[in-house]
Amino acid sequence: MGFFDKIKKAVLGEKPEEEKELLSTEETEVEELAEETDSPEAVETPTTTEEEAKEEIEEPVIKEVKVETPVVEEKVEPVITPKEETIEKYDKGLEKSRRTFGQFMNELFSNFRVVDDEFFEELEEALISADVGFETALRISDELQEEVKLKNAKKQSDVQNTIIEKLVEIYESEGVEENNELNIQKDGPTIILFVGVNGVGKTTSIGKLAYRYKQEGKKVLLAAADTFRAGAIDQLAVWGKRAEVDVVKHSAGSDPAAVVFDAVEKTKKENYDILLVDTAGRLQNKVHLMKELEKMKRVIEREYPSAPHEVLLVVDATTGQNAMTQAKEFKDTTDVTGIVLSKLDGTAKGGMVLAIRNELHLPVKLVGLGEKITDLEDFEPNQFVYGLFKDLMAMYEN
Repeated sequence: MGFFDKIKKAVLGEKPEEEKELLSTEETEVEELAEETDSPEAVETPTTTEEEAKEEIEEPVIKEVKVETPVVEEKVEPVITPKEETIEKYDKGLEKSRRTFGQFMNELFSNFRVVDDEFFEELEEALISADVGFETALRISDELQEEVKLKNAKKQSDVQNTIIEKLVEIYESEGVEENNELNIQKDGPTIILFVGVNGVGKTTSIGKLAYRYKQEGKKVLLAAADTFRAGAIDQLAVWGKRAEVDVVKHSAGSDPAAVVFDAVEKTKKENYDILLVDTAGRLQNKVHLMKELEKMKRVIEREYPSAPHEVLLVVDATTGQNAMTQAKEFKDTTDVTGIVLSKLDGTAKGGMVLAIRNELHLPVKLVGLGEKITDLEDFEPNQFVYGLFKDLMAMYEN
């Protein structure tokens, strides 16, 4: 079984044989029951005595009018499983990015003549424009040159298939030891810090994650530690109401560490399961930001030495390489444990996940695939690969 087939099987799944056998058995039973009902032996003929017959003749015969009520068939809506719903979200969310990859393939091969140095230069430019990253584009180009020589690939279809294989291969190899799951604690509360510049969807991502945990029956608390902007405090309070969770907040301009201190105290006294902390993202003053984050971490560690359990960097997928620059700077400033890729549904730059994995070696843990409160999904590598490359996989198969 090829790698693409494994991806498709992991994403789409197959109907179990037991289910097929059960359906077959039920159909057989229905047919047998129908045969028994139609059989003449199954119908009993009533016997009538002479006296009963006379009574029947003497009595006036009243015809019974049978009114048939039209049978209205109920429209049964198909039941969508959570897995199918997730596949659909990834499919729709990556539609623009998928179209971009198909477009760059078409443009690359529209002037295809021969696989020479000029061809590989065009390939590098095409990959960079698809936001797979500069380093990743060079790596693919270099490795592809070797692969083409080994396979003696000269036809357009052969070279095209090799490019797709190489993209998937690099993506897969870089994530061998990667953990995409959130570090949720079994004993005691889970404390997660969110970092990122203003406008990337940080507060929205926190609100959506809070709603998810609330629906799972967990007791959730939010901390409005981005005290630099009054708007950030108000926005988090609004999301707290939507998700029906509590919010710890102080006035604008107050010490962020004081907010975190109160939130940690409340978490401990009132047995909260999850504490999500919103922080300021002022990259123009890295030293100040780093000191602020370190102070918050010390406050948390006094009560919970293993916390924070995650430091998630929220980046806006629509900004492409700007998001990569932000990610690099934040990674240098603080100990980022994972990425939240917001607004992935609104961009054609989904290829940046390849760049994040290959150049930053940071796992993407959550992705925003829509505007609804339920549209923040756990990052599923197989779903992503299939959603991004499925049209190209179809080309590969054909």
